Amino acid sequence: MLLSLAVTLAVSACQREAAPAATAATAPADAPAAREMTLDESKLPPFNQFQLADLDTSKNACTDFAGYANAKFLAAHPIPGDRTSWGAFEMLDERSTAIQRQLAEQAAADTGASGVEKLVGDFWATGMDEATINAQGIEPLRDELARIDALADSAAIAAWLRESAARGQVFLIGIGSMPDFKDSSINIAATGQGGLGLPDTPYYKDADKQAIRDAYVAHIAKVLELSGVPAADAAAQAKDVMAFETRLAAASKSRAEFSRDVSLYYNPMPVADADKLTPNFSWTQFFQAQGIEQPKTFSVSVPDYFREVDAMLADVPVEQWKSYLRFHVVDSASPYLSDAFVQQNYEFYNKTLSGQKELEPRWKRVLGTIDSQVGEAMGQLYVKVAFPPESKAKMEALVANLGEALKARIQNLEWMSAETKAKALEKQAAFTTKIGYTDKWREWTGLDTGRESYLDNVLAAQEFNYKWQIGKIGEPVDKTEWAMPPQMVNAYYNPLQNEIVFPAAILQPPFFDPDATDEMNYGGIGAVIGHEMSHGYDDQGSRFGPTGKFENWWTEADAAAFKERTGKLVAQFDGYKTSDGRALNGTHTLGENIGDLGGLATAYDAMKKATEGTPDPMTDGLTRDQRFFLNWATVWRRNFTPEELSKRLVTDEHALAEFRAIGAPSNLPAFAAAFGCKPGDPMVRGGEDQVVIW
Repeated sequence: MLLSLAVTLAVSACQREAAPAATAATAPADAPAAREMTLDESKLPPFNQFQLADLDTSKNACTDFAGYANAKFLAAHPIPGDRTSWGAFEMLDERSTAIQRQLAEQAAADTGASGVEKLVGDFWATGMDEATINAQGIEPLRDELARIDALADSAAIAAWLRESAARGQVFLIGIGSMPDFKDSSINIAATGQGGLGLPDTPYYKDADKQAIRDAYVAHIAKVLELSGVPAADAAAQAKDVMAFETRLAAASKSRAEFSRDVSLYYNPMPVADADKLTPNFSWTQFFQAQGIEQPKTFSVSVPDYFREVDAMLADVPVEQWKSYLRFHVVDSASPYLSDAFVQQNYEFYNKTLSGQKELEPRWKRVLGTIDSQVGEAMGQLYVKVAFPPESKAKMEALVANLGEALKARIQNLEWMSAETKAKALEKQAAFTTKIGYTDKWREWTGLDTGRESYLDNVLAAQEFNYKWQIGKIGEPVDKTEWAMPPQMVNAYYNPLQNEIVFPAAILQPPFFDPDATDEMNYGGIGAVIGHEMSHGYDDQGSRFGPTGKFENWWTEADAAAFKERTGKLVAQFDGYKTSDGRALNGTHTLGENIGDLGGLATAYDAMKKATEGTPDPMTDGLTRDQRFFLNWATVWRRNFTPEELSKRLVTDEHALAEFRAIGAPSNLPAFAAAFGCKPGDPMVRGGEDQVVIW
C-alpha cells in the first residue's frame, strides 16, 4: 500500500482493513449518545508498575542496569501467544483494548444508536459475525476481481489505478495531503512510494532474507489459490508477483534512508512536469478521477519510484500486472474475509515475519479494525470513561516544568553560539502541547455503515477517510487535528506544527499516575515529554523552525558541532549488540536516541527542580534519584520473539528496548552518582565517550 506521507512525516513517535449496507448516514459526531457508556474496572488487567521485587539484586546496576531493573520481570512474563513483543507498552495496550471491548459491546447492543456509537457498533457487530463472514467467502470481491480480469492493456491498468484510488483502494499510486514544508499553514497534495508486500526494501535483496522471500512467494500463491486461481497457475503467478515487487523495491528508498533524510518527503513539481515524469500515467487524469481540483504543484517523493512504475506500465506484460493487482486486492482484504483468508494472512505476516505463535482472538482483531478505520470515533467514547480531568491538569504542570528545564539546558549549552541558541529558544517557546484528546472531534457525516457486511463497512471507511484526507488539499492546516486516537499507547512530536502530543492511553502507570511521587512521574511520562520535545532538536526535527517551516536556523559552526556530537551517539549505539551478536544501527535510530538522551536529562533536571527543598523519602530503601532511573527502565522492559527482533533491527527507527534502558542514563553523571558507579563501569560513559547534546 502507498506510504502515508501525512502520518509518517508528522509523527516522531515514542514508540509502537457483498451486498451494500442499507443504512442512513450517521449523525454528526457531537450528536447525543443513545445511552451513557459504563466501565467495569474488575474486567481490566492490572497496571504494570515498578515494584521493589522486580529488581534482580544478583546483578550490578553499574554493570547491567537493564538486567538489574528488568531481567526478573521479563523472565516471569513471557510473550503471550497472540503477541510478538511484551512489556510496558503492550501491557498498557492490553488494558486499553479491554476498555474498548466493553465500549464496543455496549455500542453494538444499542441498535438505535446514532453518531459515533453507531459507527463503533456497526463495525463490532459485523466484525464479530463470523458465520456471515464465512458464508460470504470471496463473494465480496467478485466484482473487483472481474474488473481486473478484464484489463486488456496498460491504458486500462492506469485507469484502474486511478479509479481504485478514488475509492480509497490505493495500490502503487495515490495521494494524500501534508503541510507545505515552505508554508506549514497550508496543506498540499503529496504522493510517495508503495506497492511492496514485504516490510522494507532490504527484504528483497539481502541474502539472510531468502527464506522469507520463499515464504512470501508461497503466501502469494496460497492467497491467489484461495481467490479461485488454479493451484498450478497460482504458483506461476506468485513468481511473477515477486519479480514485479523486486523490481519496484530496487527503485524505492529504504525506511532507514527515509528516517535520516526528511527532505526526501518534499519534492514539489507542477502537474505538467509529473506528466512528463510518467508519460504512461497521466497525473492530470489522476487528479480528475479523484474529484478534486488539480493543484498547481504537488510533492512527488522518490521520483525514481514513479519512473519505474511508468516503465513497468510499458514493458511488463498485462497478465503479470493482473496477477500483481489480483493478489494485492485479495491480500489487503484478507483480514476481513472468511477464516481461510484470515488464517493465511496470519501465517505469513504474523507467524513467519514476526514469530506470533497464535492468531489473535477475533474480538481483538475487530477492535484493531475499528481503531484503524474509525479510531477517533472509538476515542470519543474511550475518554468519557478512561481519562479523569485531574490527569490533564497534572500533565499540564509537568509539561510546563519540562519546558522550563529544556529552556535552561539550551541557555547553558557551551558548544552553541548565542545566535543559534536564540533560535533554539524561540522554537522551545513556540511548542504547542496537546494532552489526552482533541478539542474538536472529527465529523463522520456521510460515512454509511450497517449490519450486513464487515468488508463493506471497511471499504466504506477507507473511501471516506481517503476523501477526507485529499479534501484537505489547498486548505489551511487544522491545528486541532491529532495523528493518533486517544486510546493509543504512544506519544509524538510533529515537526510541521512544532507540537508535542500525548494521547490519553499513555497517561497511566508506569508512565503517569496523578497520585504517584514526583520521581516516578518524571522518570516515566516526564522523560517521554522530554523525549518528544527533544525531537524538535534531533537530526531531522532540527531542520524545521518554530512555525514548522523547513529552514536552516543553524550557523555553520554550530551545525558542525551538532554533527560531531550526534556522531558520538551513532557510535555508541553501533557498539551495542544483541545476545546473538548482531549490531544495532546507530544511524537509523539516531533521532530516537537523541530524543531519549535529551528527554531523560531534561526530565531529571525538572524532577530536581520540582523536589527542591524537600527531603528524600528513601522509599523502600531506594533514593529518589534511583527510583527516577528505575522507572525509566521499567518503561523499556520488553521481550521480543526472535522473528520480531530481526524485523525491528531492519525496519524500526527505535533502538531495541533493552538498549534504550541503558543508552541515555549511561551518559548522565547523575545516574552514576545515584548508583555509586565508578569510571570504567559499563554504565559510565566518561571523557570523549560521553555524549552531551541538549
